[in-house]
Parts: sequence; structure tokens; C-alpha cells
Amino acid sequence: MRTCGILLPVSSLPSPYGIGCFSKAAYEFVDQLKRAGQTYWQILPLGPTGFGDSPYQSFSAFAGNPYFIDLDTLKEEGLLLPGEYEDLDYGQEETAVDYEKLYRVRFQVLKLAYGRACLAGNAQFERFEREQSFWLEDYSLYMAVKRRFGGKSWEEWDDDIRLGRPEAVERYRRLCKEEIGFYKFLQYEFDRQWTALKAYANAKGIRIIGDIPIYVAFDSADSWASPEMFQYNEDRRPSMVAGCPPDAFSADGQLWGNPLYDWDYHEKTGYAWWIRRMEHCFRLYDVVRVDHFRGFDEYYAIPYGDRTAAGGHWKKGPGMKLFDALRAHFGTVPIIAEDLGYLTDSVIKLVEDTGYPGMKVMEFAFDSREAGDYMPYNYTHNCVVYTGTHDNQTLFAWYDELNDADRAMAAEYLHLTDEDREETVWAFIRLTLSSVADTAVIPMQDYLALGAQARMNHPSTIGTNWRWRMTQGCLTDELIQKIGRLAELYGRHC
Repeated sequence: MRTCGILLPVSSLPSPYGIGCFSKAAYEFVDQLKRAGQTYWQILPLGPTGFGDSPYQSFSAFAGNPYFIDLDTLKEEGLLLPGEYEDLDYGQEETAVDYEKLYRVRFQVLKLAYGRACLAGNAQFERFEREQSFWLEDYSLYMAVKRRFGGKSWEEWDDDIRLGRPEAVERYRRLCKEEIGFYKFLQYEFDRQWTALKAYANAKGIRIIGDIPIYVAFDSADSWASPEMFQYNEDRRPSMVAGCPPDAFSADGQLWGNPLYDWDYHEKTGYAWWIRRMEHCFRLYDVVRVDHFRGFDEYYAIPYGDRTAAGGHWKKGPGMKLFDALRAHFGTVPIIAEDLGYLTDSVIKLVEDTGYPGMKVMEFAFDSREAGDYMPYNYTHNCVVYTGTHDNQTLFAWYDELNDADRAMAAEYLHLTDEDREETVWAFIRLTLSSVADTAVIPMQDYLALGAQARMNHPSTIGTNWRWRMTQGCLTDELIQKIGRLAELYGRHC
């Protein structure tokens, strides 16, 4: 079955409160997807973000981002008054998230809602607390202690709690009881609102493609509460950390800094943590895109303390042993393998052995720096094709940034002229939708023909990423009809 969808992060939805959330605009977007003949809404990871604002560096592999809690819904629940949140300064840019201002005001508002929540004796809350206790207890304690230490990562805490000594853990549970309750409340509200939105989308025939990072952040409840899962020394410091080697796009490589898994430990446990993580993901999403799939075959290990990724080396990952364990537990599951970049024969074989669809990026087909068979005539049916991902430049700006030879080749391939750049964008969209790939996903920025200011992320940089927001009304009826017509024309209309 040929299908298509749109990539739009929740944070990029229109909102008067500084960032997209599970609001009326989200429900309207689902309706627009339906009218446009789409099958999928692809989003970025939903976890709470920290320094750098990246959804791929979350405080938890299981928790949700409190910024996505809709304040208007809290008002309808009787937890907020309009004057307590409507006129606050969430940032002045309609097209960009101001994370600093959000951090300053959003938690103050949510604290007011928590004060009115009356959770004691609330059967729904108690059921959520019980069913999600396997991660909720550690996460809520972690965030409460982190706040007590001025927001510092656990590596800078006092040794007794940094090392998770039982007496220290119990002492901080008592000291931070109120704050722990607050973080549990946030996760409860997040879960209620997201579950309702996903149910609405599914009822409309729209399926959610979620996105999970392969690694957890070092500054996270997971890496603090479960040190046995990672390559730590006796003092709970990483011996090696994650990243990517130097390539044509980054001379020093990418130093992510995530702790690396102790795959021997995970194998001994039958990959229990991964099974639990995927169970959680399939509760949140209909399809799961697994980021950096290559890391399951081989992963790049960088000595802890290095300033760049240049000194790293490749080590063997779990390979099919992990996916055999997942298949034994789940059967066949809808997973997309993010297999972009340089691929060795063993990575290609791993993706083939799993049977998961890999990814293709149309921009890579016309970039001579990018290795791989991304030309559309090389695609197989079992793949998901994108014009670009959250890490790529928008089509509009990307075409301008191509070198002369690459641009000339793209122009010849698609019979392009330089007279109408917006029409050039649509030519690449048509090429993507017309390919043999079973699924095609187009970022919203490309359908809107936006320039470089709408790029979501520029890898290896911090400070200006993850900010773009769609303005109210820019997805017009005319554009919806055009998107729907192309979905129908290329046999992808749901």
C-alpha cells in the first residue's frame, strides 16, 4: 500500500503560548491531514528537553515534555484561571520558540495548576502512577533532586546521591516530596492530553510516526538510576561516549556525549530494558522511527573527556540479537530504521535481516558529498522517502546552497529552470511522491516552500536549533487541496 505523511514537530504547531502543544491547533492539524489525504503525522521525540533544547537529548527515555501540556485544557479542567497564563511573555517571535522565556514562565503556571489538582484519592492518577512506576519514580526523583542542585546534571551532585546510595535516595525522597509530586502531575497531564490527541488522530485514520533516539542523555534519569546499563567506571563516570566520526559535513565529527550501552549486560537480561522501552513507545505511537540505526551494528565510541569526535573508534553492537528478542516478544512491529549516512555491508545486512524499511532522502540524491544510492531509480518499495529530515536544510534554501555542478545535475534531471524557485520545490516534492517507496513523508516547511529561517536543526551546532514554528493560517485550504491532489495523483491518497 502506497502512503504519505507530513513531518511536523509538536513544538512547531501554532500557539499563543510560545510553543506548539496538545491544543486546539493540534486537533485542527489532524483534520487538515485527513483533508489532504495523508496517512501519517510524523513528529520528533516527545521527551523533556534540557540544555540545547534538543528532543534527542532528553531527561528521560520515557517521560513527556511538560511544554506540550495545553494550558487551555488545564483551564477547562478548572486548574488555571485565564489571567494566570494568557498574557505572560512566552516570546515575541511568532515563528520561533524562545526556550529561555518558556523556562522562566511555563513552570510557574504549571505549579499553579498542580496546586489545584487534588490528586489524593484520584483513581485515574493512582492507576497512572502504578502502571508507569517503572520509570516515573526514578524520573520524578531525578528532576526534583536536579532542581535542588540548581539544575545541574547528576555528575555534579554530592557523592552520596550521585552514586545512588540507598540512604541518600530515601533522604531526598523525603526532602523533595512536594517537588516529586509536581513532576508526577506533569507526566499525568501529559499522558492524558497526548492519549486523547492520538485517539482523535487514529479515529480520523491518521497514524502517528514517533521518533526515539538510540541513546539516552547523560543528564537523564535513566543514566543516573540504572548505571549497570552503561559503560561506566567504578566512580560512575563514562569510559566512552557516543558520537559520529568526521565526514564531509563535519571535519571534527559529532561529539554527542551520550553514555554508551553495556551490550553484554543487556544481552544477559534478555534485552529487558529495550523491550520495556519499545512497549512504552508503541503505547505512544503507531509507528516508531529508531534514530541512528547503524549504532546497533557498530557504534562509534569516543574517549570520555575528548573535545572532538576525531579520536573515536568503532565497536561492535548487539546486531540481530536485540531484534530477535524484540520479535520474540512483540512479533512483527512497525519500525522505521534510520539508516542514513555511510553504510557498511554489515549495516545493510542488518536492516535487511530485520525487514524494517530504511530511509531515503531526496536531497542526498543530488549532493555529491553524500555517499549512498539515494537516486530515486535505486529505491525499493520497502523504504520511507523524505525530501529532507529535521537535520536537513529546507528544499528552498538547499537548492540555492548546492554547488554549481550538483545544481546543474538536479536541473537536468528534473527539467528545472531558475525562474520560479517555489516551483522548483514542488518539482522535488513530486519526485519524492512519485517514487516507488511505499511511504513518502514531506516536512511541512517544504510544502510551505520556506527558506533557511525554517530549518529545524543544523547538526553539530547549538543555540538556534529546534525553534521553527508554523504560523496560524499558513496551511490554507488551497494548499491542503494541492497536497491532497498530489497524494491522489501518485496513488498515496488514504
